[in-house]
Amino acid sequence: MKRIEPKTTEKRKKGDAGEDVSCKYLENKGYIVKERNYWKPWGEIDIVAQKGSILKFIEVKTVTRENPDMISRESVRPEENFHAAKFRRLHRAIQTYLLQHKVSESVPWEIDLSCVYLNYETKKARVELFENVIL
Repeated sequence: MKRIEPKTTEKRKKGDAGEDVSCKYLENKGYIVKERNYWKPWGEIDIVAQKGSILKFIEVKTVTRENPDMISRESVRPEENFHAAKFRRLHRAIQTYLLQHKVSESVPWEIDLSCVYLNYETKKARVELFENVIL
């Protein structure tokens, strides 16, 4: 099945920018980024990376803020958008990835969540990484 590329929307641009920032952050933390945007009709993996012997499947959630360090009560935190339905879709995509890439069952893997706070005006970003997320 061929993937139909969506139009470049503001939401897609924000997501791509968040993934770019997240990849740089991860590489600075010793991760090796292996793949981005692994897509299947039943789910997508934003970033596949490796840290040491652990294969990491990283979901990126991005929000824009005037001040990336400031979170108000009215603000939506990026991790609030990583709900059970999204987790199930991600898990199905991971299972497909593991089978398609013939990853041995002995290879440990984890799901990480990268929360990116962007400010387009100042060109600043802040990343919070939650490792080995379990819902």
